[in-house]
Amino acid sequence: MAAATSELRVDHLPSDPLLHILSFLDFRDLVHCSYVSRRLNELSKHNPLWRALCSKHWLLSDVDRLQSGVSWFCLFKQYYRDLGRYIQFYPVLKRAWEQLKSFLQQRCPRMIASLKEGATEVELNDIEAQIGCRLPDDYRCSYRIHNGQKLVIPGLMGSMSLSNHYRSEVLLDVETAAGGFQQRKGMRRCLPLTFCFHTGLSQYMALEPAEGRRMFESFYPCPDQTAQDPSAIDMFITGSCFLEWFTTYVHNVVTGEYPIIRDQIFRYVHDKGCVATTDDITVSVSTSFLPELSSVHPPHFFFTYRIRIEMSSSASPEAACQLDSRYWKITTSDGNVEEVQGPGVVGEFPVMTPGKVHEYASCTTFSTPSEYMEGHYTFHRLANKEEVFHVAIPRFHMVCPPFREPVVRTKASTSFTPRLDDHDDDGEYCDGDGDDFGDLRGINMAALEGAWCPRHI
Repeated sequence: MAAATSELRVDHLPSDPLLHILSFLDFRDLVHCSYVSRRLNELSKHNPLWRALCSKHWLLSDVDRLQSGVSWFCLFKQYYRDLGRYIQFYPVLKRAWEQLKSFLQQRCPRMIASLKEGATEVELNDIEAQIGCRLPDDYRCSYRIHNGQKLVIPGLMGSMSLSNHYRSEVLLDVETAAGGFQQRKGMRRCLPLTFCFHTGLSQYMALEPAEGRRMFESFYPCPDQTAQDPSAIDMFITGSCFLEWFTTYVHNVVTGEYPIIRDQIFRYVHDKGCVATTDDITVSVSTSFLPELSSVHPPHFFFTYRIRIEMSSSASPEAACQLDSRYWKITTSDGNVEEVQGPGVVGEFPVMTPGKVHEYASCTTFSTPSEYMEGHYTFHRLANKEEVFHVAIPRFHMVCPPFREPVVRTKASTSFTPRLDDHDDDGEYCDGDGDDFGDLRGINMAALEGAWCPRHI
């Protein structure tokens, strides 16, 4: 007599282990599972599954769900209908924007007030039609969250103040950026990202891989002053794509890498190891590269550095002293060494007492793209002018950002990276009614699963 056989069916399995398995799936896989059977279709709409997915992809909380008045499943569909094409960028950019606003709310309230509401899909599509170029999806996604800022000072993208030189870069709204879209030779198909009223400085994003640029990278243009062709534009590269450019900047702001000075963001970079302590006095240095005062041809690289001198609050009152002079040893990347001595610092002779902090900014130029400086200050004690001593200045490096020459030059030529393929992903979906998965079946899965981003330089 043949032994009885039992068939294991999904419909006979308990719900808890099935839901546990489904919890490991992303929304695409849940959509696919819903077509397998009626049982999986029902389980795939389980609210806790979509609560996790709403948090992961749209950064939504229980408060957001309660305010919406719909289930987590329906809430996910609502956001997907509106922002589905940006699902690979949205959580990163949304989190960056929220971190930036939270950090600046108390420190730079004018910047927060200058932010514009997000652009609509229709507005972004109209801009693409106006300029005749596709905007990258990471750029579009960020501008759906905030459409840049009003044309005010201070600018969201950083400031610099040095002697009689000042700049502050505004993050342009997409309409103003489109008005500055470049078609001239040397800057073809370039869209401005920022603008400074005082210098005319802009960072640009290349919308096509033309004239030596790589698609979607950001850069400061720099005219080649040695070339006979005025369209020969060198480039100081600031990012390989909008996502990298923006999130790197936000990270530097919210981590305190860029200091807040007088309600403005200053783009000084401080190496954590660039600190030296001599007895009760600590010296630390941060640096910044100024592209608007620099050039590749001829080689002229302009840096500013900011020095903080602090005497420990626990120092004895007898330790009070005054700075007399400075000594610098400057080494360029080609091995040349120069020594400089002079009285005071930028015309000042600061007195240091316990707890006192003195900060100042200065600048230097080099003909090589990288160099380092180190040295010492000479002080004397206030109680005994004969007591003279040195305070070490730590070695600090100044390195200009990566730069690239244009393809067409009259005195020199250079190669460039071949054009990257431009994928025409439209992120379409079907907009159905009801509580089933029919309205997600039209997802362009190939587009959604392609996490494209240009290579780093």
